[in-house]
Amino acid sequence: MASSNDCDPLPADVLPVGVKVLVAGGFGVGKTTFVNALSEIEPLSTEEMLTAVSAATDRLDGVENKATTTVALDFGRITLSPSHVLYLFGTPGQERFWFMWDELSEGALGAVVLADTRRLEHSFAAVDFFERRGIPFVVAVNEFDGAHRYRGEEVRTALDLRQEVPVVLCDARVQKSGTRVLLDLVQHLITTRSSHGSDTDQPTVRA
Repeated sequence: MASSNDCDPLPADVLPVGVKVLVAGGFGVGKTTFVNALSEIEPLSTEEMLTAVSAATDRLDGVENKATTTVALDFGRITLSPSHVLYLFGTPGQERFWFMWDELSEGALGAVVLADTRRLEHSFAAVDFFERRGIPFVVAVNEFDGAHRYRGEEVRTALDLRQEVPVVLCDARVQKSGTRVLLDLVQHLITTRSSHGSDTDQPTVRA
Protein backbone atom coordinates (compact mmCIF):
# COMPACT_ATOMS: atom_id res chain seq x y z
CA MET A 1 0.00 0.00 0.00
CA ALA A 2 1.48 3.35 -1.01
CA SER A 3 2.01 5.94 1.72
CA SER A 4 1.90 9.72 1.43
CA ASN A 5 2.95 12.68 3.52
CA ASP A 6 2.65 16.48 3.49
CA CYS A 7 5.65 16.82 1.15
CA ASP A 8 4.17 14.73 -1.64
CA PRO A 9 2.59 16.67 -4.52
CA LEU A 10 -1.20 16.62 -4.59
CA PRO A 11 -3.12 15.15 -7.53
CA ALA A 12 -3.87 17.81 -10.11
CA ASP A 13 -7.57 17.86 -9.24
CA VAL A 14 -7.02 18.31 -5.48
CA LEU A 15 -6.65 21.83 -4.08
CA PRO A 16 -4.41 22.53 -1.09
CA VAL A 17 -6.00 23.31 2.27
CA GLY A 18 -6.08 27.05 2.94
CA VAL A 19 -5.20 28.55 6.32
CA LYS A 20 -6.34 32.12 6.92
CA VAL A 21 -4.54 34.58 9.17
CA LEU A 22 -5.45 38.24 9.68
CA VAL A 23 -2.94 41.05 10.05
CA ALA A 24 -4.62 43.87 11.95
CA GLY A 25 -3.79 47.02 13.86
CA GLY A 26 -4.16 50.75 13.73
CA PHE A 27 -3.58 53.10 10.85
CA GLY A 28 0.07 53.23 9.75
CA VAL A 29 1.47 50.43 11.95
CA GLY A 30 2.96 48.51 9.00
CA LYS A 31 0.31 45.96 7.99
CA THR A 32 0.80 46.42 4.23
CA THR A 33 4.58 46.28 4.68
CA PHE A 34 4.28 43.09 6.76
CA VAL A 35 2.16 41.32 4.13
CA ASN A 36 4.39 42.51 1.30
CA ALA A 37 7.53 41.22 3.02
CA LEU A 38 6.09 37.74 3.55
CA SER A 39 4.00 37.04 0.46
CA GLU A 40 5.47 34.75 -2.19
CA ILE A 41 3.19 36.29 -4.80
CA GLU A 42 2.71 39.89 -5.82
CA PRO A 43 0.46 41.01 -2.99
CA LEU A 44 -2.96 42.39 -3.65
CA SER A 45 -2.88 45.89 -2.26
CA THR A 46 -5.60 48.52 -2.17
CA GLU A 47 -3.42 51.47 -1.26
CA GLU A 48 -4.80 54.84 -2.30
CA MET A 49 -3.45 58.33 -1.93
CA LEU A 50 -4.62 60.26 1.10
CA THR A 51 -6.57 63.34 0.16
CA ALA A 52 -7.44 66.57 1.90
CA VAL A 53 -10.98 65.25 2.30
CA SER A 54 -9.85 62.06 4.07
CA ALA A 55 -7.49 64.06 6.28
CA ALA A 56 -10.55 65.67 7.79
CA THR A 57 -11.96 62.22 8.63
CA ASP A 58 -8.99 60.02 9.50
CA ARG A 59 -6.70 60.33 12.47
CA LEU A 60 -3.23 61.16 11.15
CA ASP A 61 -1.61 62.05 14.46
CA GLY A 62 1.81 60.42 14.58
CA VAL A 63 1.78 59.53 10.87
CA GLU A 64 1.48 62.99 9.37
CA ASN A 65 3.93 62.11 6.59
CA LYS A 66 2.00 59.03 5.45
CA ALA A 67 0.79 59.55 1.87
CA THR A 68 -1.29 56.40 1.25
CA THR A 69 -3.84 54.28 3.04
CA THR A 70 -5.40 50.83 2.64
CA VAL A 71 -9.03 51.26 1.60
CA ALA A 72 -10.06 47.59 1.48
CA LEU A 73 -7.52 44.91 2.33
CA ASP A 74 -4.06 43.51 1.68
CA PHE A 75 -3.71 39.93 0.54
CA GLY A 76 -0.69 37.65 0.35
CA ARG A 77 0.06 33.96 0.08
CA ILE A 78 2.67 31.60 1.53
CA THR A 79 2.93 27.94 0.47
CA LEU A 80 3.56 25.86 3.57
CA SER A 81 3.61 22.50 1.80
CA PRO A 82 2.07 20.95 -1.33
CA SER A 83 -1.11 20.39 0.66
CA HIS A 84 -1.29 23.56 2.81
CA VAL A 85 -1.30 27.24 1.88
CA LEU A 86 -1.34 30.21 4.27
CA TYR A 87 -3.37 33.25 3.22
CA LEU A 88 -2.61 36.60 4.82
CA PHE A 89 -5.39 39.20 4.96
CA GLY A 90 -4.39 42.69 6.07
CA THR A 91 -7.27 44.70 7.50
CA PRO A 92 -7.78 48.40 6.81
CA GLY A 93 -6.67 50.41 9.83
CA GLN A 94 -8.86 53.47 9.61
CA GLU A 95 -11.96 53.56 11.77
CA ARG A 96 -14.31 54.22 8.85
CA PHE A 97 -13.38 50.82 7.36
CA TRP A 98 -13.77 48.74 10.54
CA PHE A 99 -17.11 47.42 9.30
CA MET A 100 -15.08 45.11 7.03
CA TRP A 101 -13.28 43.37 9.89
CA ASP A 102 -16.17 41.02 10.71
CA GLU A 103 -16.30 39.65 7.18
CA LEU A 104 -12.53 39.43 6.86
CA SER A 105 -12.30 37.48 10.11
CA GLU A 106 -14.71 34.76 8.96
CA GLY A 107 -12.81 31.45 9.05
CA ALA A 108 -9.58 33.00 10.35
CA LEU A 109 -7.41 30.62 12.36
CA GLY A 110 -5.68 33.44 14.18
CA ALA A 111 -4.39 36.98 13.90
CA VAL A 112 -1.34 39.18 14.20
CA VAL A 113 -1.97 42.56 15.85
CA LEU A 114 0.78 44.93 14.78
CA ALA A 115 1.55 47.71 17.25
CA ASP A 116 3.54 50.94 17.14
CA THR A 117 4.70 51.90 20.63
CA ARG A 118 4.61 55.59 19.69
CA ARG A 119 0.84 55.25 19.15
CA LEU A 120 -0.04 52.22 21.23
CA GLU A 121 -3.60 53.41 21.80
CA HIS A 122 -4.30 52.71 18.12
CA SER A 123 -3.92 48.97 18.86
CA PHE A 124 -6.69 48.85 21.47
CA ALA A 125 -9.49 48.36 18.92
CA ALA A 126 -7.78 45.37 17.26
CA VAL A 127 -6.99 43.72 20.61
CA ASP A 128 -10.58 44.22 21.76
CA PHE A 129 -11.95 42.89 18.45
CA PHE A 130 -10.13 39.55 18.67
CA GLU A 131 -10.64 39.14 22.40
CA ARG A 132 -14.41 39.60 22.03
CA ARG A 133 -14.60 37.01 19.22
CA GLY A 134 -12.29 34.48 20.87
CA ILE A 135 -9.86 34.53 17.93
CA PRO A 136 -6.31 33.71 19.15
CA PHE A 137 -3.76 36.39 18.35
CA VAL A 138 -0.25 37.58 19.00
CA VAL A 139 0.85 41.19 19.38
CA ALA A 140 3.83 42.03 17.17
CA VAL A 141 5.54 45.29 18.09
CA ASN A 142 6.85 46.85 14.89
CA GLU A 143 10.10 48.51 15.94
CA PHE A 144 10.22 51.63 13.80
CA ASP A 145 13.57 53.32 13.25
CA GLY A 146 14.18 55.91 15.93
CA ALA A 147 11.35 54.76 18.18
CA HIS A 148 12.05 53.99 21.82
CA ARG A 149 12.51 50.26 22.44
CA TYR A 150 10.23 48.70 25.04
CA ARG A 151 10.34 45.19 26.44
CA GLY A 152 7.52 42.84 25.58
CA GLU A 153 6.27 42.77 29.16
CA GLU A 154 6.03 46.57 29.20
CA VAL A 155 3.88 46.45 26.08
CA ARG A 156 1.76 43.67 27.60
CA THR A 157 1.09 45.81 30.65
CA ALA A 158 0.29 48.91 28.58
CA LEU A 159 -2.21 46.96 26.45
CA ASP A 160 -3.59 45.07 29.48
CA LEU A 161 -3.11 41.75 27.69
CA ARG A 162 -3.76 38.37 29.25
CA GLN A 163 -0.57 36.56 30.23
CA GLU A 164 -1.05 33.84 27.60
CA VAL A 165 -1.09 36.31 24.68
CA PRO A 166 2.41 36.35 23.13
CA VAL A 167 4.10 39.72 22.60
CA VAL A 168 6.93 39.63 20.06
CA LEU A 169 9.22 42.31 18.65
CA CYS A 170 9.62 42.55 14.89
CA ASP A 171 10.63 44.59 11.87
CA ALA A 172 7.70 44.44 9.44
CA ARG A 173 10.06 45.15 6.54
CA VAL A 174 12.11 41.98 7.07
CA GLN A 175 10.82 38.61 5.85
CA LYS A 176 12.72 36.58 8.46
CA SER A 177 11.31 38.75 11.24
CA GLY A 178 7.75 38.35 9.93
CA THR A 179 8.22 34.60 9.63
CA ARG A 180 9.23 34.51 13.30
CA VAL A 181 5.97 36.30 14.18
CA LEU A 182 3.93 33.73 12.24
CA LEU A 183 5.77 30.85 13.91
CA ASP A 184 4.97 32.38 17.31
CA LEU A 185 1.33 32.63 16.26
CA VAL A 186 1.25 28.98 15.15
CA GLN A 187 2.84 27.91 18.43
CA HIS A 188 0.22 29.97 20.30
CA LEU A 189 -2.57 28.32 18.31
CA ILE A 190 -1.18 24.85 19.13
CA THR A 191 -0.86 25.73 22.82
CA THR A 192 -4.36 27.25 22.94
CA ARG A 193 -5.88 24.22 21.23
CA SER A 194 -4.05 21.84 23.56
CA SER A 195 -5.16 23.77 26.64
CA HIS A 196 -8.76 23.26 25.55
CA GLY A 197 -8.25 19.49 25.55
CA SER A 198 -8.16 18.97 21.77
CA ASP A 199 -4.73 17.38 21.83
CA THR A 200 -2.81 15.30 24.29
CA ASP A 201 0.62 16.44 23.13
CA GLN A 202 2.00 19.94 22.66
CA PRO A 203 4.30 19.93 19.63
CA THR A 204 6.86 22.69 19.39
CA VAL A 205 7.27 24.92 16.35
CA ARG A 206 10.87 25.70 15.42
CA ALA A 207 12.22 28.27 12.96
